[in-house]
Amino acid sequence: MIIDCHTHLNRYAAIENIPHLEDRVKKLLLEMSNHNVDYSLVLSSYKVDEERPSTRQLIEATKKYDNIGLVAGFSIENHTSADLKQYRKWIKEGFVKGLKIYCGYEHYYPYDKRYQKVYDTCVEFGIPVMVHTGDTFSEKGKLKFSHPLNLDEVAVDNPELKIVMCHLGNPWIEDCQEVVYKNDNVYADMSGLAVGKFDHFFEEIMVEKVAELINYAGEPRYLLYGTDWPISDMGSYINFASKLKLKKEYRNKLMYQNAKDLFNI
Repeated sequence: MIIDCHTHLNRYAAIENIPHLEDRVKKLLLEMSNHNVDYSLVLSSYKVDEERPSTRQLIEATKKYDNIGLVAGFSIENHTSADLKQYRKWIKEGFVKGLKIYCGYEHYYPYDKRYQKVYDTCVEFGIPVMVHTGDTFSEKGKLKFSHPLNLDEVAVDNPELKIVMCHLGNPWIEDCQEVVYKNDNVYADMSGLAVGKFDHFFEEIMVEKVAELINYAGEPRYLLYGTDWPISDMGSYINFASKLKLKKEYRNKLMYQNAKDLFNI
């Protein structure tokens, strides 16, 4: 099995010529079928506009598919307590599998007290919070807010909170591996390491870096397979993951079991 824990239905460059959300859902399903991906989590954004559908829109577009789940984006600037109340309803109904905050894109540290209500909601329902870390796709992002070391403070102050560090904190993968090693409640997804397809040279570098992370942090009970589709190419990502030298048991944990358990899929 394969679970892709990090995809989007925003109109990024790879699917900007597909204006209708329902057609982008079909494109995602086609990509999943072509690459034998059994289940995908779609993440809503930190803001809503014509390029970025709301969580409500995503629920309506995907609710008839049992192989797509949702992670709801939350923003200090663009979401309210009423939005979080609605998220709680969708969590209870099984539509929302986790929440996501976009540090770096939003200029707030993850330990900002205004995020605490998000963390408390995740703890209450036993779902994870995903946090953007590392480089930002937008030039307007500010990297000091998305450094992986910031999550150590959140993890220590919220020991019952399950935290997913998105993108391995790339390019600060060494810092990511220390935060994961130190904190049992911190996980990491390997999404978004390449825009489009991996080229041969960069793929070799990243395979080595992920192997170092696994060797340092130990058995990869914390590592999740994700692509960041459509920013990253699904087929290229499957090929990248196949080059990681893992025991069958560990590969199964990476490719589906860790995400299945964490997101209650």
